[in-house]
Amino acid sequence: MEGQLGDITVTSTNRKCSAVTGTARKIKDNAADWHNLMLRWERLNEDGFNVAANIVNVRLSQSNQQQLVDESSPSSPFSPPSTLSAPSAPTDRAAELQDECCKLQDIIDKMVIVVMKMEHLMTSQRGIQDLEEFQFGPNGRKFPLFHTWNTKQFESSSGVLWEAFSQELKLKQTILQELAHTANSDLCMVYLSCWLHQPFNPPQTRLTLEALLLETGHRPL
Repeated sequence: MEGQLGDITVTSTNRKCSAVTGTARKIKDNAADWHNLMLRWERLNEDGFNVAANIVNVRLSQSNQQQLVDESSPSSPFSPPSTLSAPSAPTDRAAELQDECCKLQDIIDKMVIVVMKMEHLMTSQRGIQDLEEFQFGPNGRKFPLFHTWNTKQFESSSGVLWEAFSQELKLKQTILQELAHTANSDLCMVYLSCWLHQPFNPPQTRLTLEALLLETGHRPL
């Protein structure tokens, strides 16, 4: 990978790993793909949070409007007629809510594709590990392909990354299902907080990626 890869710059320190071939080349390419997919995920996560916040605002506004309608409903035949005679506002709110939900569904569909590609990377790395064991036995190569890691460590790192994003995707799919039907403001804030802070994708996930990039020469040691 000559030149730049996102914010990964090839320097004199890591250029010695740039001409690798075979298994090392495949592992290095996989590390670059992990980096790009995680950047893609973060952009989608930010876009999704903005849309989810819009859904919450529309839903709470809709709920408050319904509460006003209920409070102004006539309680007896002698009560004055309700002034809320135009149904267009609730209809507009419902259409807006549906539109925002479709936007969030589209973002999650893109996240599904990202996670599927991550699973492919994990499967690829697992295949490399199996091939190495077939060629060199359970203990693998005598010497590392890059700095210190053996192929098992690359396979393990890929598994950690995929598991984190797979679980995070399931959480976001649940939030999508519940968000538009929740009128409780506190619960809405919980959903938004979960979307933003990604509990299944902790800072250790980023550290795993950084270790992978360092080992493969995408980051200077």
